[in-house]
Amino acid sequence: MGFPSALGGLSYGLAFGTRENIPAHRHQPKHSQKQNPQNPMDQGSMTWREFWNGSHSIYVNERHRVLHYDRIAKDIAAYIPSPQSILLDYGCGDAISADVTAQKCARLYLVDSAAAVRDRLKRRFADQPKIVILDEAGLFALPEDSLNMVVCNSVLQYLRADETARLIGIWHDKLQPGGMLILGDIIPPEPGVADDVKALLIFALQGGFLFSALRGLFATFFSNYRKLREEIGLTTYTEDDVLTLLSEHGFAGQRPAHNIGHHQGRMTFIATRL
Repeated sequence: MGFPSALGGLSYGLAFGTRENIPAHRHQPKHSQKQNPQNPMDQGSMTWREFWNGSHSIYVNERHRVLHYDRIAKDIAAYIPSPQSILLDYGCGDAISADVTAQKCARLYLVDSAAAVRDRLKRRFADQPKIVILDEAGLFALPEDSLNMVVCNSVLQYLRADETARLIGIWHDKLQPGGMLILGDIIPPEPGVADDVKALLIFALQGGFLFSALRGLFATFFSNYRKLREEIGLTTYTEDDVLTLLSEHGFAGQRPAHNIGHHQGRMTFIATRL
């Protein structure tokens, strides 16, 4: 494992919980008094890594789960520059629609640090020769200048800003000059819990699982996800934060109008390796 707190198996969680309005590069997410302030995810009853590697219920039903991953896969596929592209999806989670993305590229690396997630991916895509499952050691072993595109969606809120900076440096080295880095579902400081609830309910109404979503919001109030958001917090970024971070690591970045996934109150950034 390259970074002690790099997390995998990351997906969109339900809405209840506190949002820490923390400018990236300035402050760490809030932590409980029981945790080490220098590394708040190293101690305590549960970490984000343990949450995603264990059993959890962040989807209100199977339809929610399927539609969530289908939307993400199609949004990612739309960015693939050519059928010959080599693509890496970092922190991919269960990625049950990864075959949709793989149809648009020559090879798709799915990288996740959660062993349980990787095991499920290997079983699900055993008959998909384009899809290769990697842990972080596998990511580090990839040759430099070997990738055309790297995607990291709905992950950075669970990492400290310094961890994100180190990852961006690694992705820069693995991408070919002119290669594309996509950072999706970045949480800005301004929106609050109400925006998360609104986005979920609109998605549920469109997807035909509104009643289940209402029940799920209530259940999430008592879940470990909410407790972890209160104890550890989520890292947020302004648009300028992300563009500056990309520029410092050799990328030219821009923010498109559409965010990957259903939550349009969050941000996606497209960056080209210089």
